[in-house]
Amino acid sequence: MKPKRWFDREGTEFGRGIGFFDAIYGFAITLLISNLDLPPAEAWASVETLLNSGLGDQLLAFGISFVVIAVFWKSNANLMSRFRGIDSPVIVANLLSAGLVVMLPFTTQGISEAGLSDLPLPTALYAVDVALAILAGQLVFEVGAARGLLVDPASPRVRWAWRADALAQVAVFAASIPVAYLAGADWGRATWLALVVISPLTGRWAARVAEGAKAVPA
Repeated sequence: MKPKRWFDREGTEFGRGIGFFDAIYGFAITLLISNLDLPPAEAWASVETLLNSGLGDQLLAFGISFVVIAVFWKSNANLMSRFRGIDSPVIVANLLSAGLVVMLPFTTQGISEAGLSDLPLPTALYAVDVALAILAGQLVFEVGAARGLLVDPASPRVRWAWRADALAQVAVFAASIPVAYLAGADWGRATWLALVVISPLTGRWAARVAEGAKAVPA
């Protein structure tokens, strides 16, 4: 389906749109610093006392969310490079994705604050936020494909490979929720480490499927 009105990637509107979303990701990643509380004066006696004052947990949560938001930005940039233009439905889907990313500094506070980080709910909320952001990113692709705005329309097999890649990541965050409630918040967050193995595997598999589809004569 061809959109009635859309902005070609060679036009200024396309560049302004992508620049706007880049700024949102930049704002979200900068806002993470607000989750770091200045430790009391006595905590600065040594590195050990500084980290034990609660700053260590806050820095860990900051690092996790910094990487997560950076990955979302890179993924969005790579995705939009496949678009020959954007229209209103694509912009709305992108706004939904960006909005969920902007929520990450808020959910990050829950997993970094002393007295909260040991509770399962903050870990669950963070996992839900990230999982929904992944799905929203996939939605941007699906809307663009349905609107005929991709530079190289993907075959159904390739589209299913990309969906499987996204759903594998969602599954890791979804699995961390019951783990957090049954075994504790620390174990729930530890579940996210599975992405270090799963994400590269599913990503490379999806890439091979895409490359294989290109190699098949039309």
